Amino acid sequence: MELKHFDTLFQSLKTVSDDLVQSLSIQNLSKLVEEVQQSKVWKPLQIGNHIAKTPIVQGGMGVGISLSSLASAVANNGGIGVIAANGIGLLEKDYYKDGLNAGLNAFRKEIRKARELTKGIIGVNIMVALKDFHEMLDVAIQEKVDIVFMGAGLPIKNIPVKRLRENNISIAPIVSSSRAANLIFKMWTNLYNDVPDAVVFEGPKAGGHLGFTEEQLDKEEFQLEYILPSIVEVLKPYEKKNNKSIPVIAGGGVFTGSDIKRILDLGASGVQMATRFVATDECDANIKFKEAYVNCKKEDIGLIKSPVGMPGRAIRNQFIIDSENGKRPDFKCAWKCLATCKAQDANYCISIALNNARLGHLNSGYVFCGETTYRIKEIVSVASLIEELKVGYLLEANKTINGKFENLVTKSNELWGKYKDLVNVSREKEEDYECALRKLPQASHKALRDQYQVALSSVIKTQLQLVETVSNTWNLLKNVTKVQPLMQKEFIK
Repeated sequence: MELKHFDTLFQSLKTVSDDLVQSLSIQNLSKLVEEVQQSKVWKPLQIGNHIAKTPIVQGGMGVGISLSSLASAVANNGGIGVIAANGIGLLEKDYYKDGLNAGLNAFRKEIRKARELTKGIIGVNIMVALKDFHEMLDVAIQEKVDIVFMGAGLPIKNIPVKRLRENNISIAPIVSSSRAANLIFKMWTNLYNDVPDAVVFEGPKAGGHLGFTEEQLDKEEFQLEYILPSIVEVLKPYEKKNNKSIPVIAGGGVFTGSDIKRILDLGASGVQMATRFVATDECDANIKFKEAYVNCKKEDIGLIKSPVGMPGRAIRNQFIIDSENGKRPDFKCAWKCLATCKAQDANYCISIALNNARLGHLNSGYVFCGETTYRIKEIVSVASLIEELKVGYLLEANKTINGKFENLVTKSNELWGKYKDLVNVSREKEEDYECALRKLPQASHKALRDQYQVALSSVIKTQLQLVETVSNTWNLLKNVTKVQPLMQKEFIK
């Protein structure tokens, strides 16, 4: 069912309901209609004390791809915008003189810029594997960001939980298995008598560095659909013990509103999306970087062996091929930002390569991307992307009720027409009976009275059927879809 057809049915149902309420003064029906009209397209996502109207976390894309512009745009549209810390020092002119402080300064600047651009939720993504992880975390606390996402390692030891709590900062580790999630929560319970506020699961279809071996990427037991429910189950005892909800946010290959609906149905409370936000006006990367997404084909997307020791997904180009063949570009390492990095063995510095691509120099770098990147056909605004996702979610949600909803609305309209006709007949019979009482002999009263009572009985019976049908239709919308139609969207043809 197309959205416009759904909206037509919705308005038809509302017209019948309004007329019915006015004629019968049914307060409960009025309340039910109001609840459905005020319901949300999807449930908000709550992480700690922070509530996002749109259950989408914009994935943190390092080396300058997701900075203040993108993060604030997502936050302004109800989602959670994320600034990535890794490689952010390359934005500073003095990076090669003092890599550590350049990164901290750039990180602080971007957080402050984002705060100037939005009153929404701003998070940061800090890789545990970074040598300056704790220094970056300290900046995040000083700037009082809303949420800290911690990936590329297990955030267990020496986490300043007390300071994070004092500054109302929520914590969300990023994991690739239920085992990792359980280990983090178990250790936090023992070390800090506390637990994180949410968990992000990144599946093997994600972009950039992957938390899986190359051999695991295509195996069923490592896919999002298989692992997500197990993480939800692992967290239940911690939710009960700590008397708090611990949402799971799932990402990796999430492309459409239909995907969001499917993932939320699997038990997630929100989704993480990165790839689709690259091809937006507000993304902080150069236009050539964004155009690489729009122009790439499925066969252009492949894996690389990253200097940091993990497989990565990227748009393969001549730079990658040359590196794999041992051709070494000249590069200078400002400082060893990752202890596990083996830039000399890989023939290039990954941060420099990614930064070159960010700046639009694709011949001397490459573009990290998700598995679904080839499906992107245009660069859009963040606002229009999120609206598209809302509509896709709505249409997918409606698939489960379309036939029943349409049948109930049709039946409601038919019953409303029948009810009005019967009311008119009943009034005519009532008038005939009252006239007979005044003018005709008593013997003639009984037949007319019986006709009036039959007509009145039909009115009451149809009235009950009508109220039941209309109420059932609104309850179907309320209890199954939990959605409100989105009206007059320009991009729906």
